[in-house]
Amino acid sequence: MCTERWIRLFAGSMILISLALAHWVSGWWYGVTIFVGLNLLQSSLTRFCPLEKVLQCAGVSSACDRPAARPGAAVSRGKE
Repeated sequence: MCTERWIRLFAGSMILISLALAHWVSGWWYGVTIFVGLNLLQSSLTRFCPLEKVLQCAGVSSACDRPAARPGAAVSRGKE
């Protein structure tokens, strides 16, 4: 998996885990949810993500393995 997918997996997991902990343990866990949400917001505006830097240091590939589209190839948009 590439860094983009790891970041989405980590952020989504942290949000769900912190919401569950806030519901069953303590409302203070909402702070983690807010932190992750604010970090996602700032990374969308500044294009800087601390987790991306950590993943790059860990050797995770930064490019997703997506096949390149051929020039002039038809793009499938699902059922039409």
